[in-house]
Amino acid sequence: MLSESSSFLKGVMLGSIFCALITMLGHIRIGHGNRMHHHEHHHLQAPNKEDILKISEDERMELSKSFQVYCIILVKPKDVSLWAAVKETWTKHCDKAEFFSSENVKVFESINMETNDMWLMMRKAYRYAFDKYRDQYNWFFLARPTTFAIIENLKYFLLKKDPSQPFYLGHTVKSGDLEYVSVEGGIVLSIESMKRLNSLLDIPEKCPEQGGMIWKISEDKQLAVCLKYAGVFAENAEDSEGKDVFNTKSVGLFIKEAMTNHPNQVVEGCCSDMAVTFNGLTPNQMHVMMYGVYRLRAFGHIFNDALIFLPPNGSDND
Repeated sequence: MLSESSSFLKGVMLGSIFCALITMLGHIRIGHGNRMHHHEHHHLQAPNKEDILKISEDERMELSKSFQVYCIILVKPKDVSLWAAVKETWTKHCDKAEFFSSENVKVFESINMETNDMWLMMRKAYRYAFDKYRDQYNWFFLARPTTFAIIENLKYFLLKKDPSQPFYLGHTVKSGDLEYVSVEGGIVLSIESMKRLNSLLDIPEKCPEQGGMIWKISEDKQLAVCLKYAGVFAENAEDSEGKDVFNTKSVGLFIKEAMTNHPNQVVEGCCSDMAVTFNGLTPNQMHVMMYGVYRLRAFGHIFNDALIFLPPNGSDND
């Protein structure tokens, strides 16, 4: 009897493990029909200043006006202090920024997603943005309230990228066979990627609302799964020196690491000069970043940028 019970328990355990493996493989090894996609990891770089200088001044001005970025910030009521900081700092530099919350919050204007599930919030936010703004914006940037973004650097990075191509950019991470853009560093989708994603949201076999039968996978991984079915793959964004421009850590943490790893080149070894995002910031650090990025200037140092991105009409940005 004991032996039979032991065999039964072993069978249950083995069956559970087998189901888990099947579920995991079902989410990661995907393709169109029976064809598997073999996609080489891409490292996309920002344009060189020399390339921009080759463009006429009139063309540069037209370019600066043509880049429109819509910002999506996913929030929950517990994030109210971060929410306030983000609203008062970097989101003013988006051409339009909207907050998508898990429930109605009286103190701040937001779009109520009516769910605490981050993947469902992300899906609903992307659908809302596409349905309402697909004819107004070509680039869509999604972030958490712990993220600080320099939108002008994002626009500069995207300068020579064609939004009619399926771009899915940020800080890439590899998990098994799945390569995805970490939401902690922010996620950028072109309008073409938004179109493809939107076409899959109602197909549960390719883009399910739930991550798996046994365990849930994070919203950024689930997004990568859906986009992979549409032939859209994660691409890491870097500067001309190969440094990441979408960062999943704060500046302070990077400097602390640089002091240990590159004590003679702390600033140079820290991060990219053209960084787009940093993550893990407190509300106070948001305002410090705002001061450092947009207010503080060293007298006698003149920065002759080849391109200027003007603020949106009616903006009260810094």
